[in-house]
Amino acid sequence: MPGPTPGPLRGPAPASAPAPTGPAGTPRTPGASRRRVAVVGVALSDCGRVDGPTPYALHAQAARRALADSGLDRSVIDGFASAGLGILAPVEVAEYLGLRPTWVDSTSVGGSTWEVMAAHAADAIAAGHANAVLLVYGSTARADIKARRRTANLSFGARGPLQFEVPYGHTLIAKYAMAARRHMHAYGTTLEQLASVAVQARANAATNPDAMFRDPLTVDDVLASEMIADPFTKLNCCIRSDGGCAVLLAAEDYVPDTAKAPVWVLGAGASVSHTTMSEWEDFTVSPAAVSGRLAFERAGLTPADVDLAEIYDAFTYMTLVTLEDLGFCAKGEGGAFVEKGRLLRGGELPVNTDGGGLSACHPGMRGLFLLVEAVRQLRGEAGAGQVLKAGGRLPEVALASGTGGWFCSSGTLLLGRS
Repeated sequence: MPGPTPGPLRGPAPASAPAPTGPAGTPRTPGASRRRVAVVGVALSDCGRVDGPTPYALHAQAARRALADSGLDRSVIDGFASAGLGILAPVEVAEYLGLRPTWVDSTSVGGSTWEVMAAHAADAIAAGHANAVLLVYGSTARADIKARRRTANLSFGARGPLQFEVPYGHTLIAKYAMAARRHMHAYGTTLEQLASVAVQARANAATNPDAMFRDPLTVDDVLASEMIADPFTKLNCCIRSDGGCAVLLAAEDYVPDTAKAPVWVLGAGASVSHTTMSEWEDFTVSPAAVSGRLAFERAGLTPADVDLAEIYDAFTYMTLVTLEDLGFCAKGEGGAFVEKGRLLRGGELPVNTDGGGLSACHPGMRGLFLLVEAVRQLRGEAGAGQVLKAGGRLPEVALASGTGGWFCSSGTLLLGRS
């Protein structure tokens, strides 16, 4: 596919943003009351194998597409959130896009960054500190390796508490593998159950034209693939891709001007756990146990209300243990829960309906992609991959839960059509 055209969203940003006005031109009064917040625009950049464009160009492409999806003019954007690119993120990316935001966030807590940022943005909009906040991400992780480019120092832990673990070879994948082995020891979780997560993710990817891998998998295929870190074979691990995406959140009084039906932010929660493995009290409990509880409490919902879930899946064990910690099954029952097709689009709880990081795309901090897919499903825009309830009805409530580091952080959002 041709690369995106770099540059700002639509011409230069104004030197000073005008006072925001309502659909009929009436002035808004920030802070007058807490406003409801909706996702009004989402988009992907080109994803998968994308040679040529820079990460900045992918940011711009995704941002332009999300803005077009919303039907709003760029002048409404007064908040901006980004992480993972540049020394002064999000300042550098905002400048590249031609934006001059008055509210910014550069929270960086790994893959859960975007759920945490979305929660921050929703709080700011609700309180009147911002009116429309753009979250955007882009990465050429695959292309950089192919071209043997070094874009970052991946030697985690040269300083700080991790310096005591790094000399012993505790890589990121090894930390996840240790946690998976502990769950297997404590609860009898099997290799076949872990493999079934990858098989169902691939089945969900089959009808997603943006997915990087769509050929069917079997449990035997997963078990027979190259061993990476016991118990994870290659197909238990996420793929490496290029790509970006963007999400635009706005106050409820912008909704009448948007091109599509809003998807409302119903509740959110965040939590951090540990960075050194010695400080993790229980390898079988992730910080999603806290972020999920908070999100459900704040939304006034329970796991039984959720029609589909988008869960960060850098490894198959992440999906399994996160489902437990969010309350979709009891602790220790995740292995049995993920069997028998429950995670398929037509299953009891459709999970990672686009194919997830295991099959669709994983360009780095994937958390923002979870929000894009959740919104598309709620709006009925997933095409052949659309989840439907009984009677052909669209889903009402979706959950997105991101994990950062090696179960170091978690952010969970509940989104709804009403």
